[in-house]
Amino acid sequence: MSHLDPEVAALLALGEDAGADAQRHVEECAECAAEVASFERAVLAGRATREGDTLLTPPDRVWESIRSELALADAGDEPTAAAPEATPGGTDAADRHPAHHAARRRRVSRRPVFFVLAGSVAAVVALVAGVWAVGGIVPRTDIVAEARLDGFPAWQGASGDAVLERIDGHNRVVVDLDASVPSNGHREVWLLTADASDLVSLGVLEGSSGTFDVPDDVDVERFSVVDISQEADDGDAAHSGDSIVRGTLSAG
Repeated sequence: MSHLDPEVAALLALGEDAGADAQRHVEECAECAAEVASFERAVLAGRATREGDTLLTPPDRVWESIRSELALADAGDEPTAAAPEATPGGTDAADRHPAHHAARRRRVSRRPVFFVLAGSVAAVVALVAGVWAVGGIVPRTDIVAEARLDGFPAWQGASGDAVLERIDGHNRVVVDLDASVPSNGHREVWLLTADASDLVSLGVLEGSSGTFDVPDDVDVERFSVVDISQEADDGDAAHSGDSIVRGTLSAG
């Protein structure tokens, strides 16, 4: 089974009429339907960008890919006109057969126009998809507070950092731990109240860095202390009491 051209898939993703045959093909071909759906996600992401959102400049490879796909010339290149076909006696082919020449020009002009338009649509979709893929269209991230994590006496030399971020209406904590830890057990990240009378587990730290979503019902102003503890693999969900580092989040 033949598949849709990418230009036609792009037109369908943009909601354009690409013809009944193309629509019927998408309904019957799972591969082409997936391609159209992929384009639709890219278009949706582009249309969802709000005023004030930060857009990053896509890398050169995105532009090069678009230029190569559409066979575009580099900036500054100018097309050169082909010399008219000369005939003995100084009369060129266009002068000798003006009607034939005009008819041929009209006949071949429609196809390039169609592909230029379709290619432009594909380029827009490719640009949106490319920028989205490299992180160009992303929700804005605000740094709410930061903390320096100091090591406990039993963990001499241990240190770390924590950042409280707000993204797309939700809070998350990003931590970095610099400590020599045993191979057994695991490290767990917590939010504590200032007097350590209450605490919330954010999850297990894999390696030395991690990002943890804060439950929406947790008040980060009340739970303002970040703690990383050493835990035994014993199935006990409570804090072990063996804190490696701890620090209080504060606005910069």
